[in-house]
Amino acid sequence: MKTLAEIFEHTLKDVYFAENAITKALPKVAKAANSPELKKAAEEHLSETKDQIKKLEQVFKSIGKSASGEKCDAIEGLIKEADGLMKEAEGTALDAGLLAACQAVEHYEIARYGSLREWAKDLGHDEAHKLLSEILDQEKATNNKLTNLAVTSINKVSGRSKAA
Repeated sequence: MKTLAEIFEHTLKDVYFAENAITKALPKVAKAANSPELKKAAEEHLSETKDQIKKLEQVFKSIGKSASGEKCDAIEGLIKEADGLMKEAEGTALDAGLLAACQAVEHYEIARYGSLREWAKDLGHDEAHKLLSEILDQEKATNNKLTNLAVTSINKVSGRSKAA
Protein backbone atom coordinates (compact mmCIF):
# COMPACT_ATOMS: atom_id res chain seq x y z
CA MET A 1 0.00 0.00 0.00
CA LYS A 2 1.43 3.29 -1.07
CA THR A 3 -1.50 5.70 -1.05
CA LEU A 4 -4.11 6.90 1.40
CA ALA A 5 -6.78 5.47 -0.90
CA GLU A 6 -5.13 2.04 -0.72
CA ILE A 7 -4.85 2.01 3.08
CA PHE A 8 -8.43 3.28 3.31
CA GLU A 9 -9.73 0.42 1.16
CA HIS A 10 -7.56 -2.15 2.96
CA THR A 11 -8.77 -1.00 6.39
CA LEU A 12 -12.36 -0.91 5.18
CA LYS A 13 -12.05 -4.57 4.14
CA ASP A 14 -10.41 -5.34 7.48
CA VAL A 15 -13.25 -3.81 9.49
CA TYR A 16 -15.87 -5.44 7.26
CA PHE A 17 -14.30 -8.83 8.05
CA ALA A 18 -14.18 -7.88 11.73
CA GLU A 19 -17.85 -6.87 11.93
CA ASN A 20 -18.89 -10.13 10.27
CA ALA A 21 -16.72 -12.11 12.71
CA ILE A 22 -18.27 -10.20 15.61
CA THR A 23 -21.77 -11.26 14.50
CA LYS A 24 -20.67 -14.87 14.95
CA ALA A 25 -19.03 -14.24 18.34
CA LEU A 26 -21.70 -12.16 20.08
CA PRO A 27 -24.32 -14.93 20.31
CA LYS A 28 -21.72 -17.06 22.14
CA VAL A 29 -21.02 -14.18 24.54
CA ALA A 30 -24.74 -13.70 25.21
CA LYS A 31 -25.19 -17.41 25.85
CA ALA A 32 -22.19 -17.63 28.19
CA ALA A 33 -22.98 -14.51 30.23
CA ASN A 34 -24.60 -14.98 33.62
CA SER A 35 -25.72 -11.38 34.01
CA PRO A 36 -29.05 -10.59 32.34
CA GLU A 37 -27.75 -7.06 31.65
CA LEU A 38 -24.64 -8.40 29.91
CA LYS A 39 -26.73 -10.84 27.88
CA LYS A 40 -28.95 -7.95 26.81
CA ALA A 41 -25.96 -5.76 25.95
CA ALA A 42 -24.48 -8.51 23.76
CA GLU A 43 -27.81 -9.06 22.00
CA GLU A 44 -28.27 -5.33 21.40
CA HIS A 45 -24.75 -5.04 20.05
CA LEU A 46 -25.42 -7.94 17.69
CA SER A 47 -28.39 -6.10 16.21
CA GLU A 48 -26.35 -2.90 15.96
CA THR A 49 -23.45 -4.75 14.33
CA LYS A 50 -25.73 -6.16 11.64
CA ASP A 51 -26.88 -2.62 10.86
CA GLN A 52 -23.27 -1.45 10.76
CA ILE A 53 -22.45 -4.14 8.20
CA LYS A 54 -25.20 -2.70 6.00
CA LYS A 55 -23.71 0.78 6.44
CA LEU A 56 -20.28 -0.55 5.53
CA GLU A 57 -21.77 -2.03 2.37
CA GLN A 58 -23.09 1.46 1.58
CA VAL A 59 -19.60 2.86 2.19
CA PHE A 60 -18.12 0.40 -0.29
CA LYS A 61 -20.80 1.28 -2.82
CA SER A 62 -20.23 5.01 -2.31
CA ILE A 63 -16.56 4.63 -3.27
CA GLY A 64 -17.33 2.40 -6.24
CA LYS A 65 -16.11 -0.86 -4.71
CA SER A 66 -17.74 -4.19 -3.94
CA ALA A 67 -18.08 -5.03 -0.26
CA SER A 68 -15.55 -7.65 0.73
CA GLY A 69 -13.58 -8.60 3.79
CA GLU A 70 -9.93 -9.19 4.33
CA LYS A 71 -8.78 -11.41 7.20
CA CYS A 72 -8.30 -9.38 10.36
CA ASP A 73 -5.77 -10.93 12.74
CA ALA A 74 -6.59 -8.39 15.45
CA ILE A 75 -10.27 -9.27 15.73
CA GLU A 76 -9.52 -12.97 15.48
CA GLY A 77 -7.15 -12.59 18.44
CA LEU A 78 -9.70 -10.67 20.49
CA ILE A 79 -12.38 -13.27 19.76
CA LYS A 80 -9.96 -16.09 20.61
CA GLU A 81 -9.28 -14.39 23.93
CA ALA A 82 -13.03 -14.22 24.67
CA ASP A 83 -13.39 -17.89 23.70
CA GLY A 84 -10.66 -18.76 26.19
CA LEU A 85 -12.46 -16.84 28.93
CA MET A 86 -15.64 -18.77 28.22
CA LYS A 87 -13.73 -22.02 28.75
CA GLU A 88 -11.69 -20.99 31.79
CA ALA A 89 -13.73 -18.50 33.82
CA GLU A 90 -16.96 -18.98 35.68
CA GLY A 91 -19.51 -17.06 37.69
CA THR A 92 -18.99 -13.37 38.17
CA ALA A 93 -15.39 -13.59 36.93
CA LEU A 94 -16.74 -14.82 33.60
CA ASP A 95 -19.06 -11.82 33.28
CA ALA A 96 -16.31 -9.36 34.21
CA GLY A 97 -13.94 -10.99 31.74
CA LEU A 98 -16.50 -11.10 28.94
CA LEU A 99 -17.38 -7.47 29.48
CA ALA A 100 -13.69 -6.54 29.33
CA ALA A 101 -13.31 -8.61 26.15
CA CYS A 102 -16.29 -6.83 24.61
CA GLN A 103 -14.72 -3.49 25.48
CA ALA A 104 -11.43 -4.55 23.87
CA VAL A 105 -13.39 -5.17 20.67
CA GLU A 106 -15.10 -1.78 21.01
CA HIS A 107 -11.77 -0.03 21.47
CA TYR A 108 -10.41 -1.75 18.36
CA GLU A 109 -13.47 -0.67 16.39
CA ILE A 110 -13.30 2.90 17.68
CA ALA A 111 -9.67 3.14 16.56
CA ARG A 112 -10.45 1.73 13.12
CA TYR A 113 -13.56 3.80 12.48
CA GLY A 114 -11.85 6.95 13.71
CA SER A 115 -9.08 6.49 11.14
CA LEU A 116 -11.46 5.45 8.37
CA ARG A 117 -13.70 8.45 8.98
CA GLU A 118 -10.82 10.90 8.74
CA TRP A 119 -9.35 9.20 5.70
CA ALA A 120 -12.75 9.32 3.98
CA LYS A 121 -12.89 13.05 4.67
CA ASP A 122 -9.36 13.58 3.35
CA LEU A 123 -10.16 11.56 0.23
CA GLY A 124 -13.34 13.56 -0.44
CA HIS A 125 -15.66 10.59 0.16
CA ASP A 126 -18.46 12.63 1.73
CA GLU A 127 -21.07 9.87 1.95
CA ALA A 128 -18.51 7.42 3.35
CA HIS A 129 -17.44 10.06 5.90
CA LYS A 130 -21.05 10.50 7.03
CA LEU A 131 -21.70 6.76 7.34
CA LEU A 132 -18.41 6.06 9.10
CA SER A 133 -19.12 8.92 11.53
CA GLU A 134 -22.47 7.31 12.36
CA ILE A 135 -20.81 3.96 13.01
CA LEU A 136 -18.07 5.57 15.11
CA ASP A 137 -20.68 7.33 17.23
CA GLN A 138 -22.50 4.02 17.77
CA GLU A 139 -19.27 2.28 18.79
CA LYS A 140 -18.47 5.02 21.29
CA ALA A 141 -22.00 4.82 22.72
CA THR A 142 -21.73 1.03 23.08
CA ASN A 143 -18.40 1.41 24.84
CA ASN A 144 -19.96 3.93 27.23
CA LYS A 145 -22.84 1.53 27.96
CA LEU A 146 -20.37 -1.27 28.69
CA THR A 147 -18.34 0.99 30.97
CA ASN A 148 -21.50 1.95 32.84
CA LEU A 149 -22.51 -1.71 33.14
CA ALA A 150 -19.06 -2.58 34.49
CA VAL A 151 -19.01 0.25 37.03
CA THR A 152 -22.58 -0.05 38.26
CA SER A 153 -23.11 -3.78 38.17
CA ILE A 154 -20.74 -6.41 36.81
CA ASN A 155 -17.52 -5.37 38.55
CA LYS A 156 -19.29 -4.71 41.84
CA VAL A 157 -20.72 -8.23 41.82
CA SER A 158 -17.35 -9.66 40.74
CA GLY A 159 -15.61 -7.93 43.59
CA ARG A 160 -17.79 -9.78 46.11
CA SER A 161 -16.71 -13.25 45.08
CA LYS A 162 -16.65 -15.81 47.85
CA ALA A 163 -13.20 -16.68 49.16
CA ALA A 164 -12.53 -20.28 50.18
